[in-house]
Amino acid sequence: MTQSQPNNPLHGLTLEVIVTRLVEHYGWVKLHQQIRVNCFSHDPSIKSSLKFLRKTQWARDKVEALYISTFCK
Repeated sequence: MTQSQPNNPLHGLTLEVIVTRLVEHYGWVKLHQQIRVNCFSHDPSIKSSLKFLRKTQWARDKVEALYISTFCK
């Protein structure tokens, strides 16, 4: 049973899609300027960023907020 979530702009998006779109839009350097976490500045990759973000809720919250403010206006 799938429920529609019209008020949730992240519904149906995986963390990988969110990070990938942000990297394509900002690049690693500007993404690190927006969100100061080391996974975006020291040898950045999608895989290492996902590993960190899945374990660190405060960083994930910031990434999701940046995605919403960038793409969901």
